[in-house]
Amino acid sequence: MKRPRRIRIVVGTRGSELALRQTGLVVDRLQARWAGLKFEIKIIKTRGDNAKTAIADVNAGRKGLFTGAIEQALLKKRIDLAVHSAKDLPSALASGTEIAAVLPRAAVDDVLVATTPCDLNSLAVDGIVATGSVRRKHQLRWKRPDLEIVDLRGNVPTRLRKLATDQWHAIILAHAGLERLGMNPSDARVEFEGSEFSTALLPREVFVPAGGQGVIAMQIRSGDEQLRELVAAINHFETRLSLRAEREFLRLLDADCNQPVGVLAVIDGPTMKIRGQIFDLGATTPRESFIEGPSEDAEKLAAQLLEKIRA
Repeated sequence: MKRPRRIRIVVGTRGSELALRQTGLVVDRLQARWAGLKFEIKIIKTRGDNAKTAIADVNAGRKGLFTGAIEQALLKKRIDLAVHSAKDLPSALASGTEIAAVLPRAAVDDVLVATTPCDLNSLAVDGIVATGSVRRKHQLRWKRPDLEIVDLRGNVPTRLRKLATDQWHAIILAHAGLERLGMNPSDARVEFEGSEFSTALLPREVFVPAGGQGVIAMQIRSGDEQLRELVAAINHFETRLSLRAEREFLRLLDADCNQPVGVLAVIDGPTMKIRGQIFDLGATTPRESFIEGPSEDAEKLAAQLLEKIRA
């Protein structure tokens, strides 16, 4: 492999603690592979980082809430490489850009973070649960229609602070985000700023995760062959295949993060297994299906899965 001619690489990301941790993981791997390069992290403020515009945009179903400004910086060559949580990326990327590589996928589960030890079944009757995800709201109403579900915005630390101070019983967060911030939800408890919370993994067959959940994606300009070569050295092939399938499912459905859709592709040897879950407007229960086939047929399997669900 030829050594990239660039000496300095500017990496764009959001400014949240989680986004910076994720970008640090990418930079550390790139630095280990390309020791002679210098990396600069550039923080870019997105519409999703502004509380007022975020609420308005979510209500309008705006795509790319946390990624659009970063994509524009990439296209305008203010940055060379963009790092995203893959689940935040709209199903159609900005024209002239592409996902060139991903890191190995972290845990995909959703986690119930509660003020007292409980799981989904033992959570207090008529309890209050906060989440900002339309998908998670539908999944909760499906299995626990008695619960009061309230809206929750902000980054992970902000959400944990709200759980400590508001009169809520629980919130729902992604396992991967908690883990990357140094917490281990698999231990049934987490500590944060002097507060201790109970944690319980939510059943994956009910809480089918968002497409791309747990995946850190690297986006480049389509014609930038030097960057393509550079990030290819740290790409995780199986995660990339799974992400291709999930994003194709969302693209065919024309879904974004404001729609109640779950999709998860898992590779088992030469076989890919994909589960899809769609909540129609006003529906209590989802339409679901499952498909498996050769992992190299990622996009074809995604299309077949959507056909099965629609049938």
